[in-house]
Amino acid sequence: MNLPTLAALEEAARLVYEVMPPTPQICWPLLSQRLGVELWIKHENHTPLGAFKIRGGLVYFADLKRRQPAITGVIAATRGNHGQSIAFAARRHGLTAVVVVPHGNSREKNAAMRALGAELIEHGRDYQEALDHTLRLAAERHLHLVPPVHEAIVAGVATAALELLRAVPDLAVLYVPIGMGSGVCGAIAARNALGLRTEIVGVTAAAAPAYVQSFAAGRPIAAAVSPTIADGLACRAPDPAALALMLPGTARIVSVDESEIRAAMRHLFTDTHNVAEGAGAAALAAVIRESAGLQGRRVAVIQTGGNVDRPVFAGVLAEDA
Repeated sequence: MNLPTLAALEEAARLVYEVMPPTPQICWPLLSQRLGVELWIKHENHTPLGAFKIRGGLVYFADLKRRQPAITGVIAATRGNHGQSIAFAARRHGLTAVVVVPHGNSREKNAAMRALGAELIEHGRDYQEALDHTLRLAAERHLHLVPPVHEAIVAGVATAALELLRAVPDLAVLYVPIGMGSGVCGAIAARNALGLRTEIVGVTAAAAPAYVQSFAAGRPIAAAVSPTIADGLACRAPDPAALALMLPGTARIVSVDESEIRAAMRHLFTDTHNVAEGAGAAALAAVIRESAGLQGRRVAVIQTGGNVDRPVFAGVLAEDA
């Protein structure tokens, strides 16, 4: 997988802006004061689907229809935001969409995918088992399999970082959550295309250590996943192509635990009144952990989404600050 050029990112942005405007990046005074850092939040929770994934879906499907104009249906595995992106873009292009989620997936994300016209299938205990089932169904039902990471998906999600890096000059560090890796690869692509020196820091959940272990080893390593509020980061097997881009393009990967993620969700709500799902708050959790070494620097995080079930979020807010 090659990183998209600036021209490719500009074309991806054109496709994205046919559907949605750029999302805001805001330096919130209370958060900056709390951490002693000039902290900018890129609000991907403000997209039409409440998450950054819509960008990749729009660009991927435009590319897919050019390559395979006779295609009629697609399938993908997801924990929710990728599936919403697939369902949204498929409907826009007149295609049927099947999404496979593990049992126990977010009820509200499931409802959103159904509302977008997707056929929802529940299978397996985690994302990897859902993905394995998706591979079988794709062959049986002759559906196009939409991967979690692809050059066109990376180009699409990179438009978020492109907006941020152009809007906030001299950004020292950008923290990006890692699920399967499209978001952090997109940030690397935008940084490189603009010729900037901004450090890209990936963020994983401690409950899903596959990428942090793989980054340390320099090769893909599968690792068991424990229950986590950051379901979008619950990766058991890294994408080799994404890892290959992360190794030279990412300064480091920070792993944050459940209490840190939950605290970041609360801080985002208290200081900005924005709702963040677990994965969407993970980057802020990493900044909080590393704040002592970031004093006085200009730092940004991508709040990748706000799609958290109401009972889950209510429980997080009820905890001690």
